[in-house]
Order: sequence, then C-alpha cells, then structure tokens
Amino acid sequence: MPDPAHPGAKRKVVLKGFWMGKTEVTWDEYDVFLYRLDEKEEKAAGKAHAVSRPTKPYGNPDRGFGHHGYPAIGITYHAAEQYCRWLSLKTGKKYRLPTEAEWEYACRAGVLPAGPLEDRTWLDDHAWYWENSEDKTHPVAAKQPNAWGLYDMLGNAAEWCQGRDARPVVRGGSYTDPAAKVHPAARQHQTPAWNASDPQFPKSKWWLPDAPFVGFRVVCEGGGGIPPLL
Repeated sequence: MPDPAHPGAKRKVVLKGFWMGKTEVTWDEYDVFLYRLDEKEEKAAGKAHAVSRPTKPYGNPDRGFGHHGYPAIGITYHAAEQYCRWLSLKTGKKYRLPTEAEWEYACRAGVLPAGPLEDRTWLDDHAWYWENSEDKTHPVAAKQPNAWGLYDMLGNAAEWCQGRDARPVVRGGSYTDPAAKVHPAARQHQTPAWNASDPQFPKSKWWLPDAPFVGFRVVCEGGGGIPPLL
C-alpha cells in the first residue's frame, strides 16, 4: 500500500484474519443504537451497557433517500466507533471499523486493481455512483457483490476506516462521485464543509449534516485465514 511517511513509496502490510460485514450498516441496525430501542429489553434482563449514544438528529437523518434497507449516512467517525463499541458489548465479540489495509484488501477481493477501474460495465453492475445513482443512496445489496460476496464496497456510501496515517478516512467513493473517483484506492479525509451547516458550537461529534455520502461497515476480529491477494 502507499506509505504515508514516504510519498510515492509503498510498503507491505500483513493482515490477521477478520470478518467483514457483507453490507454497509443500515438504518435498521443503527436505529437500535440511535433511538435506544434495546434499553427496555436490557432493563428487563437487569443489564445496562454504559456507552454514550448519539444526540437526536436534526430533521430526517436519511435525507428522504429511504430508510429500511438503506445505509446509515451522515455519521461521524466518532459515532461509527461508538456503534462498534456498543455492538461489541451487546454481542460479546470484538467489532470495530476496518483499517485501510483491511478495507482495500476486502474491496479488491483478489480481482480489482488498486487504482481507477477502466471497465464501466463492471462498475455499473457493482456500484452506485454519480452517473447512475440519481443523486441518492440506494438499498444495500441491490447491486452484484464482489468476488468475496461483499456488497457496495464501491459507491453508494463512502466508508469510514482507520487511516494508515492515523487520521480517520472514508474509502471507496460514493453516490456523489463520478466513475473515475470510485475505485479501491479512493480516499477522502473529512473537511469543514462536511458539517458547515451545523449551528452548534462546538460542532456535533455525532452528525455530519453536509456529508450524506458518508457511511460505514464493521469488522469482527478473529476471522479465518487470509487468502492471497492475486
């Protein structure tokens, strides 16, 4: 992968086994965390998971794109991390955001190149991007999966990862990006424009009102062996 300490250079990254979500985290899943839909069940069982949860969003968090089966969007890196922490406590398994190396490895799936894709037919079959998205997200798994059975690794919502330069980063491009910017090496850091319209001071640590193109998927540690990337 590109070496952040030496521009233009590459370095080898060795990965341990891991499981990755087949789809981006959907509103159906995130709503349980966001709206505390599990608390009644927890109280009845005499359990309580002390994890901070998001503030209620301003307006409609799905921006009118769709809710059931759609990727959760406009989520900050902090919010995505807290979701993983909550999910870990709920399940007893270790969930977290993928590293950039894990994400790119899973995205390429032994087939795709590291950079831009020349085959627009493949992209149309597997990804929602500017030219085919109608300027909105779509239900997860509506396109074909990649070679390892993962859906929407490219396009739809760009996905938060643990950055190789220790900064949070979103990978893969989104429905707002043209075809040339939707590929396994596509990456963006958050900018002030992503929450420019947030009236709070300081800005919300949970929501990105001007970044409806940002979502996430989770990794569970302890997966099987890692096959070679061809």
